[in-house]
Amino acid sequence: MAIILFGGEKGGTGKTTLATNMAAMLALEGRDVLLIDTDRQGTASFWATVREETEVEPRVACVQKFGRGLATQILDLADRYDEVIIDAGGRDSMELRYALGVCDRAYLPVQPFQFDIWTIGQMDELVEMAGAINEDLQAFIVLNRVSTNPSVREDQETREFFREQGFAHLGLIDAVLRDRIALRKSSRDGLSVVEWRRDRKAVSEMRQLYSEVYGG
Repeated sequence: MAIILFGGEKGGTGKTTLATNMAAMLALEGRDVLLIDTDRQGTASFWATVREETEVEPRVACVQKFGRGLATQILDLADRYDEVIIDAGGRDSMELRYALGVCDRAYLPVQPFQFDIWTIGQMDELVEMAGAINEDLQAFIVLNRVSTNPSVREDQETREFFREQGFAHLGLIDAVLRDRIALRKSSRDGLSVVEWRRDRKAVSEMRQLYSEVYGG
């Protein structure tokens, strides 16, 4: 069992899309997975509700949790499920800090744009602070919403920036997820892109992320 966090200090990076896709893919493998939505916007909860109302199988359990006591609640819920995925808000919130304090691994989506890249240093510091109470915490940057135009080198430039800075508390995973409309359309229907099945490239990229997160 693992407690996996998708979060970060900047909104709009696609963390909920990654969290819901990972949850659905675990469920498809027969794992009893819980999705914990700590973002007050409730996007992950809405996805799970659409999935349930349209009777998509397998079901993905989802609960909303906020505020003080969150860390204790996460650990209590983790004892009842095979896997736990936390969707944390796109800001330096109380919920993000509490979740970092108890999760096994954190995956922090970053778009390869300059304003997003600048937040990596802040996230490195946040993970360092969380590591003071969660010594086993591992944290990784995920390049997400990368341009599908092969002539655009933003993802390569981000990797170069990452190597040059030498962040002490963050790794950079190999999987790259590009800005594909399939991700938005499948999420709208309460599905993972793997279940939606209409974009092979999007499916391949999501499977690569799943493999790196869960070793599948």
